[in-house]
Amino acid sequence: MWSLPVLLWLCVTVSSAYPLNGAVRRDDSRMELLQQYLENYYNLGKDMKQSVTRQGNGPIVKKIQEMQKFLGLAVTGKLDSDTLEAIRKPRCGVPDVGTFSTFPGMPKWRKTHLTYRIVSYTRDLPRDAVDAAIEKALKVWEEVTPLTFSRIHEGEADVMISFAVREHGDFIPFDGPGNVLAHAYAPGPGVNGDAHFDDDELWTKDTTGTNLFLVAAHELGHSLGLFHSANPKALMYPLYNSFTDLTRFRLSQDDVDGIQSLYGPPPASPADPELPIQSSRQEPSTPAPCDPALSFDAVSTLRGEVLFFKDRHFWRKSLRTLEPEFYLISSFWPSLPSRVDAAYEVISKDTVFVFKGNQFWTIRGPEVQAGSPRSIYTLGFPATVKKIDAAMSIKQKMKTYFFVEDQYWRFDEQKAAMEPGFPRKINEDFPGVEKVDAAFEAFGFFYFFSGSSQLEFDPNAKKVTHTLKSNSWFNC
Repeated sequence: MWSLPVLLWLCVTVSSAYPLNGAVRRDDSRMELLQQYLENYYNLGKDMKQSVTRQGNGPIVKKIQEMQKFLGLAVTGKLDSDTLEAIRKPRCGVPDVGTFSTFPGMPKWRKTHLTYRIVSYTRDLPRDAVDAAIEKALKVWEEVTPLTFSRIHEGEADVMISFAVREHGDFIPFDGPGNVLAHAYAPGPGVNGDAHFDDDELWTKDTTGTNLFLVAAHELGHSLGLFHSANPKALMYPLYNSFTDLTRFRLSQDDVDGIQSLYGPPPASPADPELPIQSSRQEPSTPAPCDPALSFDAVSTLRGEVLFFKDRHFWRKSLRTLEPEFYLISSFWPSLPSRVDAAYEVISKDTVFVFKGNQFWTIRGPEVQAGSPRSIYTLGFPATVKKIDAAMSIKQKMKTYFFVEDQYWRFDEQKAAMEPGFPRKINEDFPGVEKVDAAFEAFGFFYFFSGSSQLEFDPNAKKVTHTLKSNSWFNC
């Protein structure tokens, strides 16, 4: 049974570049580190130690060339500065070549719904931050496969996640701070599929320490059956990159191709059978910002920017820049659903409310607030309302408009109550406006989206002033 952990992040410290064609003292610690590195990751025989001192194209030189080729470095056969830099980086402890270069038989889960359990927590982060990082890491893989995940709080899960120090029961002890960060196991029963994190490391939500999300996403890729990629841009590349821009994180196509080779692409939505399968980066199969038929699920402001939601994605647009940025919803808020119905911001509360079906989520910046989701009926909607089509909040008046089919309700944010006298007909108070898919306020105008068109509405003149394409905000 395969039981070797498939992720041991290892930081190896070496002093300075040292050419191998020079004489080397046997007690030189740098050469011992090099020897150990090649033994651990490139299948160098332990009986070849004497070859370190030899010149020419001996086993050590060939192994360095093999390492350089795999890591995408210049193949010099020497311990040059670029090779030293690569050796210094934290990395996965599974060999890049040799006996364990691939999982025997390509093990994978034989089901598409998996359970996970967080057995123990790190001392460095609040529990909800750990929960969010693990959920976000799983969502990375869920977005591009048929796999789904649910958390359990007791009993045996497919993927058991724990934080521990030193010896922790699997005969592969951690080594204290700074070297091995974590390890995980390939799919299967028992310990297989599990992920262990060294709690002697400093786990963080950002990159000031060891970022839990990045390590967990790589670890869980192994838990699902992936091995290493030679593509430096891939999440499954063996060297850990602590300088990743987390706000722009997305799987490389190499990662997507790898996981889909095991499980296939995600299914199309039953409600939209013709919808193309989406990967986690902007390929032709993802919404194109300048598609003339583009429509939005919801639009909301957020701290001076505008968010345009579409399927699993959203565009983030500053009114001061021409080009929008494109993200997966799950890369910011892993617990939010895709294909949301409505969203709006209450600026005075620094809060965004996101709706789907008869529930809504409360967001403050990158955090989904505790207690989410809640029922829309707590806001005062009657039971006949099953979903919200669009929502828009007016900063000066502290009023929020909810649009449902051909009617709208008005909510008083100061009193936290629905106003009497509603619902009213949309076209009676907003002449020229019929059905609303999304809405927001900007520059004193209301912008109502319906399909691929939007109407600019002047609330003072109470009339439509312009008819525009929905994606006119994208400099198309």
